[in-house]
Amino acid sequence: MMGTEALKRMLTIRTFEQNIAALVNANRVTGVTHEYIGQEAVAVGICAELQQDDVITSTHRGHGHVIAKGGDIVRMFAELMGRATGMNRGRGGSMHIADVSIGVFGANGIVAAGAPIAGGAALAMRLSGTDRVSATFFGDGGSNQGVLFETLNLAALWKLPMLFVCENNGYAATTSIDSVLAVKSISKRAAAFGMPAETVDGMDVRAVRDAAQRAVTLARSGGGPSFIEALTYRFVGHHTAETLMKMEYRSDEELVTWKERDPIELEAARLLAEGVSDAAIDELRSQVAAHVKRAIEMADGAPRPSPESATDFMYASGTRPVGGRQ
Repeated sequence: MMGTEALKRMLTIRTFEQNIAALVNANRVTGVTHEYIGQEAVAVGICAELQQDDVITSTHRGHGHVIAKGGDIVRMFAELMGRATGMNRGRGGSMHIADVSIGVFGANGIVAAGAPIAGGAALAMRLSGTDRVSATFFGDGGSNQGVLFETLNLAALWKLPMLFVCENNGYAATTSIDSVLAVKSISKRAAAFGMPAETVDGMDVRAVRDAAQRAVTLARSGGGPSFIEALTYRFVGHHTAETLMKMEYRSDEELVTWKERDPIELEAARLLAEGVSDAAIDELRSQVAAHVKRAIEMADGAPRPSPESATDFMYASGTRPVGGRQ
């Protein structure tokens, strides 16, 4: 998956997120969401090298990962709008979307908590003798979490078929990574565990895809885990409420500089240089906009879960008595 398909997937993520923000502001989605706008090349580049039965674990900023892995945006909109037809029947919301059928083992509101889940999946893959791989996404803030280092250690020790994908957008919420990281290159930390580690341009979907190809090839062949640090940037706030909070931790100049390297426009320009017409790209944008609009309409028309079903799906096989008592 590259070329126009990669552009289409990035456009879908961008348009999905823009519409989710509008739905939040219109009180049609409860709470806040963490948008993936600006970071689309990372998810699309990594997932371009993954098969449907490969596994990913995601983050609080996870919509882009789910879409890049092949998630149905109708069911995603329904999930965020609290509908019974949502991916998790309206119970997971923005930060806990999962779809095991396409290998999405869940977004996670706990920083870096997806790493050990992906590690467990990778161990199961190795023990079963398959050539499947597991990828875990986390941010620069997550790179300081102990659970990530524990997973890096075990993955390297047991040669697990894993990709560790650090989306370094420069900020953990509003904290600049420069103020909390002793080593300026996060990938160097992973290299200390003896695994291949590289830093790539996270605004270039093809550069990310190339790094993912190397890592996936190694993992599938039994060579163990790899670490990819993708230098990227979010064009919006940490979450949808940040504008109202009037936070000022990034300069206008910084935003302008990064937006000049918009991953969608970079890929569109590259496609034009390769002979794809302006009309074809415009048609692609129109198709994505229409698809997202229709998805919202379908999700909005779906029923909400009934109050009587509030305790459904809390247990793997129904409610069970504690200590043998009813």
